[in-house]
Amino acid sequence: MHEIVNDRRLPKLLRTYNYRIYCTSSSHGQTKFSKHKEELKAYLEQNKGKLRDTEQRLKERGNIILQDIKDTKTKVKEKVEEIVEKENIYTIPNLLCVSRMVVSPYLGFLIVQGNFHFALGVLGFAAITDLLDGWIARTWESQSSKMGSFLDPMADKILIATLFLTLTYADLIPIALTGLIITRDVLLVIAGFVIRYISLPPPRTFVRYFDATHATAQLAPTFISKVNTAVQLLLVGTTLAAPVFNYIDHPALQSLWYITGGTTLAAGLSYVLSKNTYKMLRKTSIKK
Repeated sequence: MHEIVNDRRLPKLLRTYNYRIYCTSSSHGQTKFSKHKEELKAYLEQNKGKLRDTEQRLKERGNIILQDIKDTKTKVKEKVEEIVEKENIYTIPNLLCVSRMVVSPYLGFLIVQGNFHFALGVLGFAAITDLLDGWIARTWESQSSKMGSFLDPMADKILIATLFLTLTYADLIPIALTGLIITRDVLLVIAGFVIRYISLPPPRTFVRYFDATHATAQLAPTFISKVNTAVQLLLVGTTLAAPVFNYIDHPALQSLWYITGGTTLAAGLSYVLSKNTYKMLRKTSIKK
């Protein structure tokens, strides 16, 4: 034992022994890894057909799901089209209504500027468009539209509101009467937006809500509301003509203020109490 410890060759022998152990261990690991690799390769070769079949089934299932989604979207779209009636909104009466809306701010500007003579002529033009759009819609069925049932009273309200505000500014109509008329018309406009929302079938998107070709409700003005519109137009027309023909503050005009106020209140109540003010639209023929 003493001889082995003091043997100078011992470090060299240990280094040689360790090296051989390391080399033997590394070779064994590579052999084991190669064996697992061969086993994995053989497994993949054996199950290659099954893997291909599984991949093909997954692709087919994915295609089936995509087709189901497309079919569902198509069916939903068809159901919506069955419920919501689409119509042509580019009619002459509707264009006349829009022209009346466009000319209203200019008419108000003329009144504020005190150009009553020219303003009276523009009001005459607006009155002619109001008469023409109704006559054309009644005479030719192709020119009638559900959208027109909203556009026509909307154009009248914009025109009348503009006239009342500017004539009040010119100190020709009392502010209390103008406040009453504007308040009622604002409430009616809000009610129109609410009716549009209620009558629009799902999905209620922003684009579909403001798509004018989707007619979902039709407005049916009451008799008293028609009378009120005529009285209001008579008042603003005669008031606008007063500076031109020099009869400002005439007792007849002042009496017309009270008549207009009374018919405005009555028309507002008629919209609340009447059950036939508007109706929801549904297509009469539904595809199976």
